[in-house]
Amino acid sequence: MAGVVHFEIPTDNKDRANTFYQTAFGWSLIPMEGMEYTAAITAPSNEETGAPNEPGAINGALFPRTDDLKTPILTIDVDDLDAALAQIESAGGTVVQAKDAVPTMGWYAYFKDTEGNILGVWQNDTSAGT
Repeated sequence: MAGVVHFEIPTDNKDRANTFYQTAFGWSLIPMEGMEYTAAITAPSNEETGAPNEPGAINGALFPRTDDLKTPILTIDVDDLDAALAQIESAGGTVVQAKDAVPTMGWYAYFKDTEGNILGVWQNDTSAGT
């Protein structure tokens, strides 16, 4: 069964949003080098992997809002991203943003479900660190 492993929140003003989430919830917000993407650490996490220490907890990120990505997004972990995208399309969904890489970490894509919701899919790069 594929689980929800990440969330993303679109922003119009990165500094304003960072201040809000730090103040309101105490999240640690860490800009990702070379990207318009800010990691949101919401729970005690492994310093090496960034994965939350608590079962069921997830971390996320803030990113600039775009025409296609306007609302918060939940990301689902899959073993094979290409197969998952094919299955999504077979089930009536559509790919909004094709597969792309996060070097040394994995691959992601965004899709629209049959209800018009945008979600993400993620495949870990299991060769990383080997």
